Amino acid sequence: MNGMPNSAPAPDVIVLAGGRASRMGGVDKPGLVVGGRSMLETALAAAGSGRTVVVGPPRPELAASILQTRESEPGSGPVAAIAAGVAALGAEVTAHVVVLAADMPFLTSTVIGELLGQRADFDAVFAADSNGRPQYLIGVWRYEALADRLRELGTVVNQPMKALVPAHTKMVMLAGVDDCDTPGDIDAARAALATRRDSAHRVGHDDPYSTTDGSAPGTSGDATFGTGSTEIAGSGRGTPGHSGSSEVGDLPAAFAVGNSGPATSDDSATSDTGTTVPVTTAQPVAGTHPPHHAGIREPAADAALPLDRAREALRESLSRLPGRHCELTAARGGALATPITALGALPRFDVSAMDGYAVRGDGPWELRADIGFAGGQRPDGLHPGEAVRIATGAQVPEGTTRVLRDEFARYDGRLHRLPDTPQRSDIRRRGEDRTPGDVIAPAGCAVTAALVSAAAAVEVTTAAVRGPVRARIVMTGDEIRSTGPLQAGQTRDSIGPILPVLLAAQGVRTLDQVHLRDTSHGFDQVLATATDCDLLVVVGATGGGAADQLRGALDRARARILVPRLALRPGGSTVAAELPSATTVLGLPGNPFAAVATLIALTPAIVTGRTGAHPPPPLIGPLHNATEISGPVTRIVPARSANDSGGWIGDPTVRTAHLGGLVDRDGVVIVPADAHDGAPVEFVPVPR
Repeated sequence: MNGMPNSAPAPDVIVLAGGRASRMGGVDKPGLVVGGRSMLETALAAAGSGRTVVVGPPRPELAASILQTRESEPGSGPVAAIAAGVAALGAEVTAHVVVLAADMPFLTSTVIGELLGQRADFDAVFAADSNGRPQYLIGVWRYEALADRLRELGTVVNQPMKALVPAHTKMVMLAGVDDCDTPGDIDAARAALATRRDSAHRVGHDDPYSTTDGSAPGTSGDATFGTGSTEIAGSGRGTPGHSGSSEVGDLPAAFAVGNSGPATSDDSATSDTGTTVPVTTAQPVAGTHPPHHAGIREPAADAALPLDRAREALRESLSRLPGRHCELTAARGGALATPITALGALPRFDVSAMDGYAVRGDGPWELRADIGFAGGQRPDGLHPGEAVRIATGAQVPEGTTRVLRDEFARYDGRLHRLPDTPQRSDIRRRGEDRTPGDVIAPAGCAVTAALVSAAAAVEVTTAAVRGPVRARIVMTGDEIRSTGPLQAGQTRDSIGPILPVLLAAQGVRTLDQVHLRDTSHGFDQVLATATDCDLLVVVGATGGGAADQLRGALDRARARILVPRLALRPGGSTVAAELPSATTVLGLPGNPFAAVATLIALTPAIVTGRTGAHPPPPLIGPLHNATEISGPVTRIVPARSANDSGGWIGDPTVRTAHLGGLVDRDGVVIVPADAHDGAPVEFVPVPR
């Protein structure tokens, strides 16, 4: 077939056409029609003429020449599906095997041909998208290497694809390899292809669904993509063109492909398995251009900000949450949008400040039989020389001169004040603490338990507030697993379970927590649907690695970048931004200690910026061993209290891959560059 190297026989092909499609409501994703045909048909057309196995549910419409099989446990992941495909091929297998997923509407035979052309000397060659992110489900494998890796895994059920990737790997940057993971991706692809169809009609193509040589669209030849009349038309924006002679026109931003420059073979990148692998960029079609980066950035957009400047940017530049009137008990963690003033006096009436006797005159007194209790009926008024038993908080009778405390009283048939005891009123007079109209708390005051109580005491139970900030936590990485036994290549989520606790201590309420797998456009959907929360806390994907997609997604979402990076160790890859929807995005390093330390250092500033709360004063004290900790940049390290002398003692070294260093520490200290012993530093307590 055109676009394939001259080789005999053509390589065997495994097409993955199953999976749960949980982010698309469980639909048959490979069967969705995009560009006039299903994505499975697109995959089969691109794959070539070799023996083909389709892994997934039975599909009677497929040609009899196509083998069909199913994973041992349907929905148990791509590695299990690949293993099923290998088993279906049997003993007679070609030296190389093409593996691809049926969820790429722009895939062409040119992509497969490019991979086959560069397969020499490597165990596997994978495509990479326009952002340089590996697409492990578009690859050409040396069969023996694939079989060996499957055997080494032991179990293939629910294994991440990265666990299968061999060490000797090559990446080839190609256009048209973006997959569709969400309904939004499908809509964008359909709109892009509809636009391409319309463009073809305008330049005189009568049939945008066929090619000049009669081949199926998207296969060999000068192919153009079209879309059926039942699909959604739109004006997708992006970068047309891809390697080879096929055309992919007007892709939407989510599928944009940059002008990658001339092909090279000496560039290298680090794969997710930690192995340095060469990266090759395919030659672009003439007329292509770099992707449009629409993110709105401040001056010196990529400069790392010192922590104090980052906090200032968050406090002053984030959009305020709208004010709302609600019960104060439901607004803990928020801040007052307007001052609270007293509606009633405090105390509301004259009350006893102590347990004892309400008396009139100087005594001795005749003790009446009735008793005044707090909340009970007010005793009848006192006559001169009378006394009545009274409890703390009870309204004193009319005519009361003072309250005689129990410890100052003696009763021998008449009530006496003990000699040499002080004469005190022990009556709290109406309004002595608050009168109606007094300001209880100004705007910007945090809604705390103390504020709720103080307001209730003067008959205020509702108020205009901003917040509390509502957060969604996004954990990233195919290798992360929160529950169940770990498989090869997986690691336990050790910080996801504690993030809601850390956020709650800062007044932030966690709405939900999601796990985002390493897909090229997963963040686009996360950012687009973040209108129901005020803060997105993203753990991981903030660096510059192949799987670190957050920054590119922020650009595509036209986010306003407030903190591009931090001049802080650890935590330098932190990014903070605001989406057009006004949702705040806080991207934290994937490293557990760096993520937690940065979170507790920045969250108060985010709360202040969103709610208008008064910023809490920092805790400052001497760091007794600052010299052995400080370096050329600001550091944040675990610390404990120096009980004997005050201040803190910090840890000179930090194991950032876990939180073991915080187990018996009181918090963290922020150590300025080149600090000396005894230098004042900020201490940030870690919530327990």
